Amino acid sequence: MNQLKAALFDLDGVVFDTEPQYTVFWGSQCRLYHPEHPGLEHEIKGSTLDQIYDRWWNGELIKEREIVTERLNAFEAQMDYTYIDGLEAFIADLHKNGVKTAVVTSSNMPKMQSVFKARPEFKELFDAILTSEDFAESKPSPDCYLKGAARFGVKPNECVVLEDSFNGLKSGRAAGMFVVGLTTTNKKEDIEPLSDIQIADYQDINFNQLNALWQAI
Repeated sequence: MNQLKAALFDLDGVVFDTEPQYTVFWGSQCRLYHPEHPGLEHEIKGSTLDQIYDRWWNGELIKEREIVTERLNAFEAQMDYTYIDGLEAFIADLHKNGVKTAVVTSSNMPKMQSVFKARPEFKELFDAILTSEDFAESKPSPDCYLKGAARFGVKPNECVVLEDSFNGLKSGRAAGMFVVGLTTTNKKEDIEPLSDIQIADYQDINFNQLNALWQAI
């Protein structure tokens, strides 16, 4: 029987319940710079900062990128980094059963420094942390999750990916991994086509349940 060897977690909306806070921040910036496009803050969910800038802060707005970045850094420094319900117990259960864990995020190191300051125990919670600086291509490319598997020397089909955004779910699928979709950002019916199972939080799952579902694929 194959052995589930690694669980690869996105950060926002998967480890931390931060998506509502980002909606507030990007809502303010989108209304300021793109009043002609209501709801843009919802469209850009799951995109990297570079992707957002390349698509929406180009031309005359390029000069505004530095200002927006400064605002974003200040906002992230005071954010409330609350874990998704049941996360710590779930990770402990994975470790107890020999499963390696990693954060695989499009966030950059300045953002992670804010996380480490707010959550000093965070580095010890996971076996590895991979950030945007570690990847050649951004989600929905599978590059980040393939690098996550390589960090532990395991095959893609020995991994599960835990994601909430459309780009992240597509990335896990493209990597050939079992995909767990969290409904923290998008509706269950919207992420079903891109994920093998869907959960609201980690109170809904444990290692034995996850392993049984993974073995059945």
